[in-house]
This record gives sequence, structure tokens and C-alpha cells, in this order.
Amino acid sequence: MCGRYATSRTPVDLDRAFAARLGEGADELEADYNMAPTKPAPIVIARARDDEPPERELLRARWGLVPSWAKDPKVGNRMINARAETVAEKPSFKRAFGRRRALVPADGYYEWYASESPDGPRTKAGKPLKQPFYITPKDREVMAMAGLYEFWRASADDAWLITFTIITTTAEDELGHLHDRMPLLVEPDARDAWLDPSPQDPATLLDLLVPAAPGRLDAFPVSREVNDVRNNGPELVLPIDPEA
Repeated sequence: MCGRYATSRTPVDLDRAFAARLGEGADELEADYNMAPTKPAPIVIARARDDEPPERELLRARWGLVPSWAKDPKVGNRMINARAETVAEKPSFKRAFGRRRALVPADGYYEWYASESPDGPRTKAGKPLKQPFYITPKDREVMAMAGLYEFWRASADDAWLITFTIITTTAEDELGHLHDRMPLLVEPDARDAWLDPSPQDPATLLDLLVPAAPGRLDAFPVSREVNDVRNNGPELVLPIDPEA
């Protein structure tokens, strides 16, 4: 599962990194080192207009996909991740997977680890204490997590709500001890094909997605301040002394 991540690049930085023009709400995006479900975040999509080739757009969207047929947008609170194994068939994601695929820019993401050792740190109640880890590319370049997006509105008189989800897969060995799931990535040479809104074979689309190559990511413990979504700032992604 990917339940928190950091995204600090400015809209101009993302425009350059993804060759995407600034679309709806993009100028309102701000750095967020503690991105959590239901918060607004940047996504990159491709849309074709007037028979022109698809053009990349940077949009502001809410994390937690709301299917177009949903009665209540709160359903998105439970749809922050889509499993790669079922994303092409599950009703909540099938339609978006077919036509509305996105890139979700991120600096890195967080996972929580609790040692099973009897000598490991414990809470006051005696349970294993969960330690947050930050997982980020070793080269510190922006990641493009694979995502899906949807447009939703309650009625024809309401504004459109843009929402998204992040596709996950089984974690590779180096990170599997932290959590058994990790986000899938879209490498630069696969991004045009992934974003192409035209119908494509599901198996071909899934072949475009890859877990981060072994050895490509750093994972290190960070402050437990990230546990509280109200905390935000670059200090959350700084490594701490593991002994502390």
C-alpha cells in the first residue's frame, strides 16, 4: 500500500520534468511533504482535443478515486490504491484503466515498519512501535507513479471533481521487509503509451509498468512527526539515527 508520500516540486518544475502544460488548478499546487488521502496533489494526464494528438496536462486532483457512477464522493476515501493484479477487472477501476491513466509525481513515499523482535521498541501498551521509513530514488529525481483518474460531479450544475488512485504491486525483496506492497512506476520511454487515452489491450498496458529496479531506491528511517498528517515540511524526509 502507498498511503503517504512527498511531492515538493513546483508546477514549473513538473512542467519541465514531464513536458506537460499547466492545466486546471495546477497553479494552486503547493509542496507537500506529508501527502495523505483526500488532499490535492499533482497528476499528469494526456487529452486529445479537436483530432489533435494527445497533449500532456498537469492537473490538481484529489487523492482517492471516485468512480463516475458513485453516488457519494466519500467512496474515494477507500480507493487510494489499486492493485495491479485486479485493476483491469475491478468495477471501481476498470473504466479508468481503459481510458484515464495518469502519472503521479512524487519525491518519495513512506512506509511503516514494526520489528517483531522481542527486544524491539514498544508502545506503552506493549505493542511493537511502528517506525516510519522514507523511500526515495537514490538520484533524488522525481518518480512517476502509475495512476488512474476520474471526473465526478453530483449533478450537471456542480463543478467537476478530479480524483486519482495509485497502482501498487508486490514489493521487491529489498523493500518487502518494510511493506509487502509498493507503487508501480512508469519509466520515461513508456509514458506516452501509458497516458495515451485510446483503448489498448490491458496486458500491454500492464507490461508498461515496472517496480523500481533493485538497488535504485534508498530507504531510511525518518521522524515519527510524519505520523500526524498536520505536520508538513522538508524536515519530515530527513534521515534520523536508527539507534535513536
